[in-house]
Amino acid sequence: MQAFTYQNPSSLADAAAAIKTDGVKLLAGGQSLLASMKMGLSAPDALVDLGGVAELRGITVGGGTVKIGAMTTHAEVAANADVAKAIPALADLAGNIGDRQVRNRGTIGGSLANNDPAACYPAAVLGLGATIHTNSRTIAADSFFKGLYETALAEGEVITAVSFPVPEKAAWQKFKQPASRFSLVGVFVSKGPQGVRVAVTGAGASVFRATGLEAKLAAAWNADALKGATVSADGLNTDLHGSAEYRAALIPVLAGRAVAAS
Repeated sequence: MQAFTYQNPSSLADAAAAIKTDGVKLLAGGQSLLASMKMGLSAPDALVDLGGVAELRGITVGGGTVKIGAMTTHAEVAANADVAKAIPALADLAGNIGDRQVRNRGTIGGSLANNDPAACYPAAVLGLGATIHTNSRTIAADSFFKGLYETALAEGEVITAVSFPVPEKAAWQKFKQPASRFSLVGVFVSKGPQGVRVAVTGAGASVFRATGLEAKLAAAWNADALKGATVSADGLNTDLHGSAEYRAALIPVLAGRAVAAS
């Protein structure tokens, strides 16, 4: 790991000002960035730690919305009684990310900004039709995820919070890779203010919506509606853990299980 400078701002304004310099990276939970730095895959000149920015933490529930600050950890979301009551599937997802260390250090904002193709949170954000708040604008989930580790965030833009509309029904199913606990395939389904949504992670270069399955569930919200449903393997991932065809076959199965559990 190469040498770098470290800054620990106490306000969002100071953090936003600090990252305007080239070669600077934001540090949230550090569960992805620090590992990539150790492997030499990332070599920032400076880190701006968001851990001291209190305004980026916290959870509020009301008015049909769950709003989670960007620096709120997965463990905090999983343990929050208001989240568990309003969107049980979101608390369930957060409580099964990685291991205890990851859940107690990793943050929702860091996960979304990184946009790992097998991360869990992007499926909840896209699957619930959430809104991402930054220090300069709001971004709808459908416009946020652009591709492999790519998002709509501009240079110097900081995620501040995520707002989730409370659905009528929602559930999460994850077929995990046992060593990493990332999703080999993960499916989040919901029915609510944003209509019927089925979001898939782990199968492609980035999280995506399975619109064919959405259409079937919009006609009938039950697992039987997905019997015989198929998803194309075109463009899906093939690696040592599973082929594109295997992942394609898993998607409707997991979606059906999620609907049954909702």
